[in-house]
Amino acid sequence: MSKWHLSACLCIALFGFSQLANAQNEKAGSGKSAFKDQKQKVSYGIGYNLGQNLMRDQLELDPQVLVKGIMDAMTKQKPQMTEEEIRATLIAFQQELRQQQEAKMKKAQAENIAKGKQFLAANAKKEGVKTTKSGLQYKVIKKGTGKTPGLNDRVTTHYRGTLTNGKEFDSSYKRNQPATFPVNGVISGWTEALQLMKEGDKWQLFIPSDLAYGTRGSGPDIGPNEVLIFDIELLKVN
Repeated sequence: MSKWHLSACLCIALFGFSQLANAQNEKAGSGKSAFKDQKQKVSYGIGYNLGQNLMRDQLELDPQVLVKGIMDAMTKQKPQMTEEEIRATLIAFQQELRQQQEAKMKKAQAENIAKGKQFLAANAKKEGVKTTKSGLQYKVIKKGTGKTPGLNDRVTTHYRGTLTNGKEFDSSYKRNQPATFPVNGVISGWTEALQLMKEGDKWQLFIPSDLAYGTRGSGPDIGPNEVLIFDIELLKVN
């Protein structure tokens, strides 16, 4: 959590409430509710979801004092800190979080770039693996005989994406739905590879981080400077 503001956390809790309810339905069983009305259920749901978000963000907070702060605000009690103290405390907390996140990011960037270079150097020596001038590596699994797409074409593909440790982060196969997109609308490694492939080809791509998501990564699954591996079938040039 890069920004700390209680109302924002409550918004997150409200936004995630329906997902929480759906996730808990299967576990709830047929027992009677511990709450007497909808107001209590909603109140508990928001509080529980807020707690989950705080735990996921690994913030070191005192739950009892956190609840005390919420209670004082919602029951209009006199706050135990002045507004200036609260503001200064939260600003300092934001800065501390930002510094921690930046340090964590830099560490991950350095570790992943070293790990990626080592992986690609070893992979380049494997049978059937070819390396282009950009550093993209690929291995032909199955040869097709169709046409090759250009930069401005759209293509339909099936694919599976993993990290170098084998962790899968995306798969059109699992969705049982091929993906259609413009050749120039994806990461650089894909754009380059697609213009070398033919309809019917199935390749395995090994994409350096600078041809993928770079120093920032993407979402919770792809870290900074991650090498990505894709199994990709070019089904159709549209």
